[in-house]
Amino acid sequence: MSTTEHKPDVGCLKVSSKSSPASVAGAIAGMVKDGVSVEIQAVGAGAVNQAVKAIAISRGFLSPIGIEIACVPSFADIVIDGEYRTAIRFAVDPRYTRGVGTSVSDERRDSLSDL
Repeated sequence: MSTTEHKPDVGCLKVSSKSSPASVAGAIAGMVKDGVSVEIQAVGAGAVNQAVKAIAISRGFLSPIGIEIACVPSFADIVIDGEYRTAIRFAVDPRYTRGVGTSVSDERRDSLSDL
């Protein structure tokens, strides 16, 4: 008999320089509330700018209900139209306050606690 480990769902949001930060923030907040780990991917300075603004705005949506978020940036090599590009990925995970339960994987929580 084998057991399978349940991994939390991960939603990947791709942000462009033309993305609305408020709309992306709403998506981030909704996913975090639903217990889904969020990854945001951006290619280029304008897209990274919109992504960072969205993360800040989503924090404003979540903080009043007792959910703080942590953001961990990383690089990702991706292929767009046959060309290799470097993307910035932001892993956004909840850090609950006010007694709300957690749904963050142990591995990700351990990596966030080192910050």
